[in-house]
Amino acid sequence: MMSFTTANLIGGTIFSGVGLAAFIYGKKQVSFKPMIIGAVLMGYPFFITNTVAIYAVGAVLTVALFVFND
Repeated sequence: MMSFTTANLIGGTIFSGVGLAAFIYGKKQVSFKPMIIGAVLMGYPFFITNTVAIYAVGAVLTVALFVFND
């Protein structure tokens, strides 16, 4: 069950926005790595309810966008 705390909503919104930008960038560049990471960034906040985990996973995936660049 989702937990609608303010911190979770803010974290989900921020990382989903980053994911949307990454997905659009990957689609325009025809690069699957940003598209996949972007899709995961947009979807994972729906499945994780722990606030610390939302921010930790989001930070790791956001760093992965830049580390695993083509």
